[in-house]
This record gives sequence, C-alpha cells and structure tokens, in this order.
Amino acid sequence: MQQRPTKTYTPTEALQKIAAFCTYQERNQREVAEKLRSYGLDEDEAGEIIIRLSREKLLDEERYAKSFVRGKYRQKKWGRRRIQQELKQKGLSDYCIKAGMKEIDGDEYYQNLTSLLEKKDAQEKERHPAKRRQKLTQFLTLKGYEQDLIRMALEDLGKPPEDEDEAYED
Repeated sequence: MQQRPTKTYTPTEALQKIAAFCTYQERNQREVAEKLRSYGLDEDEAGEIIIRLSREKLLDEERYAKSFVRGKYRQKKWGRRRIQQELKQKGLSDYCIKAGMKEIDGDEYYQNLTSLLEKKDAQEKERHPAKRRQKLTQFLTLKGYEQDLIRMALEDLGKPPEDEDEAYED
C-alpha cells in the first residue's frame, strides 16, 4: 500500500486552512502546532501563525478548556479527576484547567454520578454484595469520580459498605 505524499503549504495557505480548522471546533495550541507541522511548516512559521490566531481570538486555551470540560462532564459524564488528567495531557496550563473546571455545576455533577451508578448497577451481573460494590466503585473511579462522592452515592443507592471480614465468606 502506497502512502500519499503529504502536501506542503505556504504560510499564507496554511493560515487559511488552519483558521478554518480552528473555526470548526475549539482547538488547543498543541493540536494546531501538530497540524501546522503536518503542513510542512517549520517551528518559527508555525509559532507566528499560532500567535496570529490567538490575537484574532480563533485560538484561546481558556475557552478550549471550558468547552472541553462542559462536553466531557455533560455528554460523557466524566468525573473531575479524569477531565483534569486529560487537560494536563493536552498541555494546558494550570490556570486554564482551573478556569475550565469552574464550568462544572456541583448538583449536576452529583446527578451525573448517581445516574451512571444506577445504570451500571442495573447492568451488573455480580451477585455477591461486596464484589458488586467493588465493581461499581472501580467503574466510577475509571470515569474520574472522587472516592468520597462514590461512597456517598453508593450509600444513597442502598449499598452500604459490608464488613470486610464477612464480605467474602460464601
């Protein structure tokens, strides 16, 4: 299978393409820089374009963080820990991450957690109470929710912690 040669663009052509790329959806600087490199631009040319996009408000890290947080916690129902981890991996500053995290409404956040828990509880096949609780906790932890909130939601659902000594006796 042959690989298509990548097309290179002049800085002017690249600016037009990347402006459309940023207009379509919120982007962060790392994504834009990678895309510009794929257009065959060097670091200096890419840097100048990124500065221009920022000046023209087509590229805004804080706005990106807010949009990312809203999408992940409303659509995918991710928890704070996972959202923060993803934003760090994307190379956003602590300031932008904190600004983005302010988009989370506490009541809606807890409602997301409980609805995820109820849905997973209905699907879970494990019968043993302690093992079932452990599986539910693991699922919510992977989604990025905090342990104290998970514990509270499990208790609200009527799944109090078992006495560990008798939990695994069958």
